[in-house]
Amino acid sequence: MLATILFGTLAFAQAGSLGVIDEPMREQREVAYDALVTGEARAAVEALEALRADNPGDPALLINLGSAYAALGDTARAEAAYREAATSDIRYQLELADGSWTDSRRAARTALRALEQSRVAMN
Repeated sequence: MLATILFGTLAFAQAGSLGVIDEPMREQREVAYDALVTGEARAAVEALEALRADNPGDPALLINLGSAYAALGDTARAEAAYREAATSDIRYQLELADGSWTDSRRAARTALRALEQSRVAMN
């Protein structure tokens, strides 16, 4: 199931004075997580498309947008959103719905593979 890929928490590693990575800063952004986990995919799409205008290329937003489209059965738009996230110039660590952390490009590629596998299973 592609309900949602991430939780909406981002980690940005900051280098200290000696180039050593300090504790990552965490930032939460609105990525329609609540709407997705409560099954409100259409509301999630509306919110995410509105946010996208101010945040083009944001992988967290694009991954959840892909998940919302997938939940609505619009696999073409889901695939486009996942591909855009996977190739975005913006890259950071994301907290997934299961609490684990991963690179945004990896999360997008994982979502894309899951979408492709669900297509194969349906045929």
